[in-house]
Amino acid sequence: MTASRLSAVPLLLSAVAAGALLTGCSASASVETGKSAPELSAEKLAATVAEKLAATTGQPEPRVDCPENLAGKVGTTTRCTLTADDGSTLGVSVKVTSVEGDQINFDIKADDTASPATN
Repeated sequence: MTASRLSAVPLLLSAVAAGALLTGCSASASVETGKSAPELSAEKLAATVAEKLAATTGQPEPRVDCPENLAGKVGTTTRCTLTADDGSTLGVSVKVTSVEGDQINFDIKADDTASPATN
């Protein structure tokens, strides 16, 4: 299973770079209640973005890192990074479109071009 994941990530980057992915893709995630404003942890955001990418492309989930939590406020944005095994990266923008109780709805858009690995 690991071997198929390793070979699938460059294919995912190729699909994204070719513009075949995530034009207006949306996702949502439930957050913990009890806070004054909903917030999605960076880890859960990264997992949700990776899951959505995998579902959209039919490939295994890629490695996605998000540097910060996503505040549940319409218009809030953040950037995540998809990293392939060869070290090349692709930026992914996330923008909150609506908040319904403890559910944060957001759009995901991958950059058109991947950045090569830095050696």
